[in-house]
Amino acid sequence: MALANLTSSPEFLLLGLMDGRDPHPLLFLLFLSVYLLNTLGNLSMVVVVRSDAALRSPMYFFLGHLSLVDICFTTVTVPRLLACLLRPGQAVSFQGCFAQMYFFVALGITESYLLAAMSYDRAVAVCRPLHYGAVMTPWRCGALVGASWAVAHLHSLLHTLLISALSYPRSAPVRHFFCDMTVMLSLATSDTSAAESTIFSEGLAVVLTPLLLVSLSYARILVAVLAVRSTGGRRRAFSTCGAHLVVVSLFFGSVLSVYFRPSSAYSARYDRLASVVYAVVTPTLNPFIYSLRNREVKGALKRGLGGRAAPQVT
Repeated sequence: MALANLTSSPEFLLLGLMDGRDPHPLLFLLFLSVYLLNTLGNLSMVVVVRSDAALRSPMYFFLGHLSLVDICFTTVTVPRLLACLLRPGQAVSFQGCFAQMYFFVALGITESYLLAAMSYDRAVAVCRPLHYGAVMTPWRCGALVGASWAVAHLHSLLHTLLISALSYPRSAPVRHFFCDMTVMLSLATSDTSAAESTIFSEGLAVVLTPLLLVSLSYARILVAVLAVRSTGGRRRAFSTCGAHLVVVSLFFGSVLSVYFRPSSAYSARYDRLASVVYAVVTPTLNPFIYSLRNREVKGALKRGLGGRAAPQVT
């Protein structure tokens, strides 16, 4: 079927975020501002983490990679969203649509596993502070990041191949601002039961595995913090996890609400709005949530803007 799709060249018409064919210049300016803010914030975080000697701990290593993923994640969808806000009904080729789906799914899964790796890092820092350096070695950190990318691309390749093998009409309207899996399954003219079953089981494992790792990490953190008698000690322990917990809640909450609900409850409008949360809003907020709640990041940003070197650790 995939070969037939390529030879017959089906075309998809992205209708964008809003129903109707009218342009929305004010929304265009809003999302353009958000996209530029996203790029500036995450790029600044990548540069600061890479260049400042004070940010050499595993936590900032993961944060730098998360910011890089967030830049790519929004770049996969937002430019097309901006085009649709000015000219709804943008034509997208079969190859272009499924290439977008592949990278969107791969980057989304990578983000979920990076968030799980960051929660593990925080659990080690809170529960085993004296052994933190021995546990979170550079090799282990690199392996966690590499595994996140590898697992994400393998799952994304499987999902994309399954959905692209279905039959599609020559021209079909897509009530979304990008080629999402749920939307493409609803457009298929062939039987989707086998693909849906495989994708649901695989997707459940892909999403629930990092979510389970996050839950276990925070359960350990909670037990360790409750064992601390001083109020100040508890506050310091929670302060290292607060920003990450906010990001995890926003990302996984919106993803679960879109991809893990009955097909009978499908709503194009709800899916588009929820997708904005995890595909646009959360990646934009991430660098600001981490920087505003972190003295080391704020200090590194000030040093970068002021052209000063990081203080030497003795």
